[in-house]
Amino acid sequence: MSGNGKVMTPDAIVGRLESGMTLGIGGWGSRRKPMALVRALLRSDVTDLTVVAYGGPDVGLLAAAGRIRKLVTAFVTLDSIPLEPHFRAARERGAFELVELDEAMFMQGLTAAAQRLPFLPVRAGLGSDVLRVNPGLRTVASPYEDGEELVAVPALRLDAALVHLNRADHLGNGQYLGPDPYFDDLFCEAADTAYVTCERIVDTAELTAHAAPQTLLVSRHAVTGVAETPKGAHFTSCAPDYGRDESFQKEYATAARTPDTWQAFHTRFLTGASEEDYQLAVQAWHKEQR
Repeated sequence: MSGNGKVMTPDAIVGRLESGMTLGIGGWGSRRKPMALVRALLRSDVTDLTVVAYGGPDVGLLAAAGRIRKLVTAFVTLDSIPLEPHFRAARERGAFELVELDEAMFMQGLTAAAQRLPFLPVRAGLGSDVLRVNPGLRTVASPYEDGEELVAVPALRLDAALVHLNRADHLGNGQYLGPDPYFDDLFCEAADTAYVTCERIVDTAELTAHAAPQTLLVSRHAVTGVAETPKGAHFTSCAPDYGRDESFQKEYATAARTPDTWQAFHTRFLTGASEEDYQLAVQAWHKEQR
């Protein structure tokens, strides 16, 4: 890795992960998820994970494979399909512990971790069932004259973070080109180690040659390794490089309905030895749909 900056392969990145870790996964729902790394995780024996994510099919696939011990999330959705089917099935059978937070609480938990604070106070969650279903949450009183009661959101510290961006350089500076940064920078800064996949690795100068400097979302100081994974967010979107593969996402969700249909889907798309095998299988499936 030293001869080429921080460039690694997806399998080498997963080789640094261990069972029992707290793993943060960037993106949002079915948008810009580091799916190539999730698929590499499925090819490994890493398990017993605490997963922290604004969840989508990353959570669904890991849940279907029985890799999750505890999930910390604000939602798990496929966006155009409101509820991720594997997540729903796993919750119905009590397959893992769930900590469900308000979206703003989740963000503040990442922010606290990024700033190495034990917690941050927020108003979000007050007057809702969030405190009832998460009895471990605490409130604090403002030390000032107002004395306002606030929720003390604990830091969401991560052993490792996985995110996917449009571009990156060999040092780990990562760039988003779509409409939303989501919170990938917070995931990386909240983690002891962070790994970025991207559609293309480019020279550092190219990152700002055709896009505004503020698109440089992730800084190299927070990144441990970077991998080039074209279509690495598939089947989620990675705008503007490509949109969500809606037909394939529907196939995925339909396959989740029964053990037999899921086994057939898994065998065809997820049992290959590499990411290339997955991409080729998807290409072949699309040709059959024409």
